[in-house]
Amino acid sequence: MKKTIFWIVSLFVLTLMVGCNQSSNQTSSETQAGSSGQASAESDEKIDITYWYAWGDKIQENNENLVKMFNESQDRIHVTAEYQGSYDDLHAKTQAAFAAGNAPEVTQNEIASVGIFANSGMTENLTPFIEKDDVDINDFVPGLMGNSYVNDQLYALPYLRSTPILYLNKTLLEDAGLDPAGPKNWDEFKEYASALTVEGERVGMTMPVNIWFYEAFIAQSGGQMLADDGTEAAFNSPSGVAPVEFWKELANEGIIKIPTGDEAGATAKQDFANGRSAMTFSSTADLSYWLAMGEEQGFELTTSFMPANSTYGVPTGGCNLVMTSGLDPKKQEAAWELIKWMTSMEQTVYASTYTGYLPSRMSAVNSDEMQALYEEHPQFKVAVDQLEYARPRPMEDAYPEIEKIVGDEITRAIIHDEVMPEEALDAAAEKANDLLK
Repeated sequence: MKKTIFWIVSLFVLTLMVGCNQSSNQTSSETQAGSSGQASAESDEKIDITYWYAWGDKIQENNENLVKMFNESQDRIHVTAEYQGSYDDLHAKTQAAFAAGNAPEVTQNEIASVGIFANSGMTENLTPFIEKDDVDINDFVPGLMGNSYVNDQLYALPYLRSTPILYLNKTLLEDAGLDPAGPKNWDEFKEYASALTVEGERVGMTMPVNIWFYEAFIAQSGGQMLADDGTEAAFNSPSGVAPVEFWKELANEGIIKIPTGDEAGATAKQDFANGRSAMTFSSTADLSYWLAMGEEQGFELTTSFMPANSTYGVPTGGCNLVMTSGLDPKKQEAAWELIKWMTSMEQTVYASTYTGYLPSRMSAVNSDEMQALYEEHPQFKVAVDQLEYARPRPMEDAYPEIEKIVGDEITRAIIHDEVMPEEALDAAAEKANDLLK
């Protein structure tokens, strides 16, 4: 709650600041973009900019490697890459830095937050830069572009993008006599979870209450989180109630485990790694990690679509790259050069191969390198194929708070037998509608 209050208060203060300084800061992006090349040419001094990113391990290595490669590829711009923790940490630090006047020139926005940052005046409209350099927007995978536009203007480019997929311990599936291709629908998912459960030893799946997974299950049921115009909640419909009823049923039967609290995600990860669960939902970004973990722990890993209900469906996830607003022309040019380079075909191939994140460009998907990877490790291709059923995340300013409300109410319905899912989601919808007003 403290984090949410900080978010709301920060946005209010920043909106006032942007309004007060609008006349001084709104030199047209077209003029700035057009003059940036000349400004750079007139000076041989190296331009220093900072890039902030989220997440550690293979993702951190990927970011640091790419920035090092960028710095070595030219001698006009030097980028300092700085790790900032989770997306929540990154967003909070970026807000505070922007208010203090020392924000990084380039940063990541988790895709549901692109609208919040753009509408608050913290990020730059990239449309003039795209047009100036004639960047082929059509080369970006269409299913990943939904969280790039705000008010019909392009504020962000897809970078490390993902969908949730189903990870399976193929070794345990085969021991249980199950098809390692995985369950195709919710009914089969329940059958798999039951067959894989060994009392006192293992459950079919350990799954935290995760809003991203819930968005997927709603999509699979033909529903959506918010109304099309973003003015009211839609998750308390039958399509939104069905996933919670399903989860509660499986938990009550003891064939899935739903941990709660701050360590719920870590618990799910540990259980899958140690064979205490045979399946897990996780981001495609975790694929390189799980392939290595499977080899280390002595099991074979496979992946599949998240199972369907009335249809397949998943939200996209991950982050887009954005430029902070109010930069001078030289800094703008440098920031744009980094964003353009990091989202190019070659770097997209590198990042996808290194981490498991989706390749965000069609040219990368179709490249010889990615096709060779899919041939050798078909687990990487699952998320790409699943994009056919992908959808963007809501970008309403209130959505970060709504996520927390929905998660809390789902948890309440799961852990308390007397709380019905419909009742819990109605309570969440009432609070969400107040925020959306």
